[in-house]
Amino acid sequence: MPGAGTIRVCLRRLALRLMRADGQGILYTDHRSRPVTPLQLQPDLVAQAYDSVLDAICAGRLRPGERITQEALAARLGVSRQPVLQAFARLKREGFLADAGRKGVQVAPLDPRRLQQVYQVRAELDALAAGLAASLPPAAREAAARAGRAAIETGRAALAGGDLARLIDADMAFHLWLYRASGNPLIEPTLALHWQHIRRYMGVVLSQYGVRDPVWREHAAIVKAIAAGDATQARALAQAHAVEASRSLLQRLSDPAALRTA
Repeated sequence: MPGAGTIRVCLRRLALRLMRADGQGILYTDHRSRPVTPLQLQPDLVAQAYDSVLDAICAGRLRPGERITQEALAARLGVSRQPVLQAFARLKREGFLADAGRKGVQVAPLDPRRLQQVYQVRAELDALAAGLAASLPPAAREAAARAGRAAIETGRAALAGGDLARLIDADMAFHLWLYRASGNPLIEPTLALHWQHIRRYMGVVLSQYGVRDPVWREHAAIVKAIAAGDATQARALAQAHAVEASRSLLQRLSDPAALRTA
């Protein structure tokens, strides 16, 4: 009967064969025989490929309908095709990419219906977050309001500077503040992916039509209601803000010129 050392050697050899045969790099064996470094690096490469493509889509550097191939992106990032393939699969599941036959994938077209659905969810959760923030004890509420006012100052500075990318980042940062101020840790991750879609649509619309004038005044009114501890008003203002933002974006996307130049 083979000894324990012989068995361990055989298991390691089997593990290596399975790893070579498995395109996903999954190792079906005892955790002690896993090669630690590749398993740490692979997710990082996938994340980098994912972030690179997502940022290019949301910033408008990759436009709706534009084709991307695994080979071209892998060469540009200096990685193998495998992390790019996994990144593409995730971006397709999330609605940013679509299959383009043998020519790889393409950036998904703009879909006003999807945007409307995203904002339906956001309006409810923004209202919930604002109401919860306004219900905090006074000291915590005031600390949250100070952070909210600072976020508004950052947004107004971006608006005055005319930097669209910075302005969109500031808008996202304000709402991130709101979700964290709520004290409910489930709101932020629930909306994280949806905000990437919102960022994409905002970039398309704002680059052509400019910013809706009352945006930062509406933000300031939400912070004021939270600081006052008026949960009913805070909820109403946050929901109305999201509804109006949705209406404005959808109205502008209904212009055929917006979709043609996106």
